[in-house]
Amino acid sequence: MNELITTLENNSSLIGYLAIDMAVAMFFLGCIRYMMGLFNKLDTTDELATKDNFAFGISMAGGVAAMGIALSGAITGEVAGSYKIELIGMLSYGIAALVLIKAGRYIHDKFALPSFNKQDLIGNRNIAVGLVDAASAIATAIVVRAAIIWVEGISVDTFIALTCVWIVSQVMLVIITRIFEWKYSKNNGITFQTALVNEHLALSIRYSGYLISTAMSVTAASYFIEFNIDELWLGLAQWVVISVVLMVLLTLLTTVAKLLVLWGIDRRQEVEDQQNIGVATIELTTSFSIALLLMALMS
Repeated sequence: MNELITTLENNSSLIGYLAIDMAVAMFFLGCIRYMMGLFNKLDTTDELATKDNFAFGISMAGGVAAMGIALSGAITGEVAGSYKIELIGMLSYGIAALVLIKAGRYIHDKFALPSFNKQDLIGNRNIAVGLVDAASAIATAIVVRAAIIWVEGISVDTFIALTCVWIVSQVMLVIITRIFEWKYSKNNGITFQTALVNEHLALSIRYSGYLISTAMSVTAASYFIEFNIDELWLGLAQWVVISVVLMVLLTLLTTVAKLLVLWGIDRRQEVEDQQNIGVATIELTTSFSIALLLMALMS
């Protein structure tokens, strides 16, 4: 705190930059609710306060958290050339984050989980689907945040780089979904997406852990690669290779960690057959913890 006070005393203009950053961030957080209402063609007040639709609330909460996570990458504390440049920068990154998070949700709906209509199920209070939707938004935002920190400046090239990293992350998330679905179908004889339609909450919690931890492992790749717009494609190729390696490492470490944390418990039976939310939540936090440790180790 003393260090912050000293910094503000020595650079009074910093308060103005911080105020701009927070004002823009809060504006975009407020936009999430109205954007969801606009795109989904529904009254958010009716869903949240009249119908008490928990599934929609969870889905919207994921969007709000996602925007906050993404924008935290743009608030660096560094002083720009002027208030105008700072405002343009925050607005640009905010719009980019909003578009990429929305596009990530679309990709997840159409390519990762294409067998059902997400909006209809959330409208019918399917909490499992609402939770998965929130997790997919947060996973995308984690990668967008890392990409915003990784790139430099504000130019067309900057946003090309952001988009390319986003594409890499979406491919990884779709791949992990296909693997997750294959394993579940092999053990249970029905598809993972059918289980979500049937409101399998424990399974959605486990899957959310997979999504978020995978996104975190993808972001860890940025620690190894220096941004160079002249060698963007080389950097992206390196990002893909490192992401795959870290995904494999994450899977191995998470498997061992879950075995140790839940020793003596049949995790498949508890989560998939008995829909044990407690065990599923422990799995989610274990996946998150291992991913966080990997990020700390690589940074």
